[in-house]
Amino acid sequence: MYFLLIGVLGLALKYLEIDPVAGLSWWLVLSPFALAVAWWAWADASGYTKRREIEKMDGRKQKRLDKQHDALGMLKKPRK
Repeated sequence: MYFLLIGVLGLALKYLEIDPVAGLSWWLVLSPFALAVAWWAWADASGYTKRREIEKMDGRKQKRLDKQHDALGMLKKPRK
């Protein structure tokens, strides 16, 4: 996501001919988009995206269970 934001910012600066970026090559300005594509390809191929999705769903599930247990008064209390 960061590569995409950097690419859009660089593209806008190049198009508007803002000084430090205006002199750079188009290849250099567009390279963050290529890096974003490479990152997404790696993340999907390695299973990183799926693991993050599963962790997110497990977190939601645990919050929901904790909320239900709290409503029923079933939260575990530490023993003295």
